Parts: sequence; structure tokens; C-alpha cells
Amino acid sequence: MLEEISIENLGVIRSARVPLHPGLTVITGETGAGKTMVLTGLGLLMGGKADPSTVRPGATGAVVEGRLRVSGRDAVGQRIDEAGGSVDDDGTVVVLRTVAAEGRSRAHLGGRSVPQGVLAEIADDLVTVHGQADQLRLRTPSHQRAALDAFAGHAHAALLDEYRAAWTERSGLLEEIADLTTRAQERARESELLRFGLAEIERVDPQPGEDADLTALVARLGNAEELRLGAQAAHDAIVSDDALEGGDGPGDASAAGERARRALEAASQLDPSLAGLVERIAGVGYALADIATEVSGYVEDLQADPGGLEQAHTRLAALSALTRNYGETIDDVLAWASDAGLRLLDLDDGGERLRSMTERADELTALLSALGARITASRTASSARLAHAVTEELAGLAMSGSRLEVDVTPADEPGPWGADVVTLSLVPHPGSPPRPLGKGASGGELSRVMLAIEVALATSGADAGTDAAAPLPTFVFDEVDAGVGGRAAVEVGRRLASLARSAQVIVVTHLAQVAAFADSQLVVTKSHGGDGADPVTVTGVHEVTGEERVRELARMLSGQDESDAARQHALELLESSVVGR
Repeated sequence: MLEEISIENLGVIRSARVPLHPGLTVITGETGAGKTMVLTGLGLLMGGKADPSTVRPGATGAVVEGRLRVSGRDAVGQRIDEAGGSVDDDGTVVVLRTVAAEGRSRAHLGGRSVPQGVLAEIADDLVTVHGQADQLRLRTPSHQRAALDAFAGHAHAALLDEYRAAWTERSGLLEEIADLTTRAQERARESELLRFGLAEIERVDPQPGEDADLTALVARLGNAEELRLGAQAAHDAIVSDDALEGGDGPGDASAAGERARRALEAASQLDPSLAGLVERIAGVGYALADIATEVSGYVEDLQADPGGLEQAHTRLAALSALTRNYGETIDDVLAWASDAGLRLLDLDDGGERLRSMTERADELTALLSALGARITASRTASSARLAHAVTEELAGLAMSGSRLEVDVTPADEPGPWGADVVTLSLVPHPGSPPRPLGKGASGGELSRVMLAIEVALATSGADAGTDAAAPLPTFVFDEVDAGVGGRAAVEVGRRLASLARSAQVIVVTHLAQVAAFADSQLVVTKSHGGDGADPVTVTGVHEVTGEERVRELARMLSGQDESDAARQHALELLESSVVGR
């Protein structure tokens, strides 16, 4: 609930502190004193749009600060935590709104700067404001449906939540199904290209690294004679035929090594330190012999093979065709084939996914139909109770003979709210036809119907034995008594006091009959700058009690706070309001 509002430089208010208490608080004062500015300040705290023109002339900006009592465990407390604000140990949180004269505004919540929208979010759970604009909203089918849904209770709200969740899921599925269907041809073309590429690769059947092996083979077969001559020359250098036949030529590498080994072996007889060199040069001889054998085998195996060369060229050409289309190397081609296979599985699965999504959408459609029928039944049952409760309240608001009718009819198309159109109609007197609130009800009638609905919502759980949704912590009524007077005004005050037993109620009123029922009364007064330095009208707000309150009620009754007759009437109103609660 709201505990306090402080206002600086807003409209005609230079500085004012507005204490707010539980129960019914009324705000009174002469016409033009600035009562509306108090509600303007409250609207700023609740995330309303900032208007630089409301800044007091001559001031650089307006400041509105409020203190709210919340629970750290409820939705509002959690939202404050999410925004980075903090709730004090006593369960209160400070809300601050500043409006600069040049147009910029800032919002703070629990000591943290927040977007204006965050204040509006918490206001949805804390405060409901009823003024002339709200009466206009009551004319719309969506708000009439919302009023019936609020009256229907927690079980109905749970049904609506389940319905909205199913509606949201189905809406998302239908979008995906439409997207998949629209892209079906594109997916088919992609699938065809992938299948063609995989078939081409499968036909060639490349092996990892095969292109590099074939390139080496082509180079070998294409240069067979040059390779044979080079290998033969190397073989002869190691082991020449002359040396093998005992000729007297220069000899080969093996013979030279053998001569060196013998010389060192003879010398080692004289110097044993040469024995190591003898072993090493003997190893060289063995290695040369092995190399000579391998080179000889290479020369014998190296034969000109025109057929093999042609086959290698043909195979390499087939592999080259793959690398031109699917990668730089055969390993790249094989990697593309692996990825393409996975993508093709995904594309092929698209049809299955489409079928699965369509089946789920059909299931949700059936679920929505069943839930919609239950919601319709719940609304229909609740509509009779709401009509009865509001009609009883209207009788107490000096509208005896009037009754509210609540009609639940099928909508042209189901929506996220269900499949119903809710229409509130007022029968102003017996025998007259019902008139939709949106077309025939006057402002005064709407004010009382709105109040009757709020009282019905607040008391439905206790009176009807239902689990109706709890009222919001704070109600604010602006000009709820417009167009009423006399007995009707007294009954408006009584109903507001009844509502205040289960919620904090703040009312701006010009009727003493309403103000007399208040638990606390705030008076807005205006004055003018005294010395000419500040000639702008200044408004103040203060709480009145005792004799001061009697004088204010007398002023509201007759315009003369010193009138004995008005004062006596004010005392009678206060006494009757206590008795009449």
C-alpha cells in the first residue's frame, strides 16, 4: 500500500507531504486548489507519462517521492530485486520520479535508477486508478471481460493461464510450420544438390590421400627411363662390375671402403686405439652393400608401363573433377561428403519434424477447444453471480430498479483470451431495454457501476463463498461521485468505506456525504505569493481532524465553514457515517 507522497514544484504545488493511511482516505478542497495535481504526482510514481508543462513555473524541475509498503516475497518484491532496487527492513521501498522543465524525466526504485516502464509494471500489482478515462475503458469489451475474469476467481485464472500457455505454444508452432512449408521448395533443391554430389563422390569412391599418391605414381611412371639411368649410375658407383671382376680400374665405393678397413686393421695391430675406426668403416661397408641391393631391386622393378600410366592419369582426372567442385584435396572432398550426409539427414528430417509439429499443433487445437469450453462455462456461471452482486450494490447506490446484465456470447474467432465476448449492459429501470455500458450509460451511472463492480470484486470471496481473486492493495478514485448527490452520495461513501475494509482506498471528492465516511481526510488549499517575488499560486496539503475537519465538511456542504447550520449538518454526517458503516 501507499504510505506517503512528497511533491515539489508540480503544478501549483511548491512543496507538499501527503500522508496516506490504511482504510479510506479522501482528498478535498476548493475547485482549482490542485487536488488533481496530487493524483498527477501519484501517476508519475506509477510510471505515468511525464509532461514538462506540469512543472511549476520558474522551477527547473518537479520531484515526486513515494513510500510503498510491499512484501519482499511477492511478485512486486521480486520485480524490485530484478531491477536492482532494495526493499527496506521494514518492508517499504522508496520510489522517486523527477521531471525536468526541458522535458527529461528519471525514475528511481529502491535506490536504483530504472526505466519508467518498471514503475508501470509494479503499479499493475499495487494500484488500480479509476477516473474519467477509466470509465471510458470500462466501455470496451476487453475491459468488461477482464472484470468478469477477475470476479471469477483463482480457479478461473488458472484455466486462463493454461489456455494462454497452450495458445502461445500453438502460435509459435504455426509460425514454424508456415516457415517450413514456405521453404519446402528451397529445401528440396538443396537436398537434390546434396544427393547429386554424394552420388558423384560415391561413384568415384576416393580414398584418403589418394590424390597425392596418384600424383607421385604419375611422376614415377612418366619418367621411368630417367629414373632407371639415375638408379643404375648410383648402383655402379657403389659396386662396379670392374671391381666385381677383379679389374684394375679406380674401383667402387665398396672396394675403397674395404681397402681402408684393411689398412686400418693392420695399423691397429700397432695402435689399438684405431680399432674403433675399423668397426665404423666396416659398418659403412655393410650399409653400402644394403643400399646397393635395394637400388638394384629398384632398377629391376622399374619398367616402362604405358597402360598403368594411362590408368593413373584417368583416375587422377576423376579425382580432380571432385576437387574442383567439393574441395582442394581429396581429404577436403571426403569432409564435404561427411557434412553433406549430416545436412541431408537434417533436411530429410524436416518432413518428419513438420509432421510432428503438425500433430502437436492439432493436439493443442483440441486442448484449446476443451479449455475454451471450460472457460466459457466458468464465465457463464460467474456472469450470473457478478450481475446479481453488482445489482445489489446498485440498489444501495440509489439506483434501485437498475440492474446489471452480463452476457457471454461466442466470439467470431477464438483469441488468447478464449472464445467469448463479454458484454456488460445496464437496465436503468424496470421495463427499459438493456443498454450496453459502452453506448448508453451516463458518466454518473458509469461511476456508480464501476464502484459497484469494485465492491463486488472485493467482497465476492466472502459473500459468495468463492475463491475470487484478491483485490489490489490500493484503489484510487477520481470524481467517482460525479453526477450524484443526496442519498446516492451517501451510499457512494458507504460503499467506498466497505471497499476500504479490504483495501486501501484513496478518493478525490467534492461531496461532504462521501468525505464523512473517510478514515482520514486531506485538504488541498491554495494561496498566493506574498511579496511579489513569487506571485504564482501555491498549493499545500494537510490532514484535518476534529473541529478542523468539521469546518471543512461544513464548507463542502454550504461554502461557508462558519455557518452554524452547515456545521451542525457536518456533525450529523460524521455521526451517521460511523453508524452506517
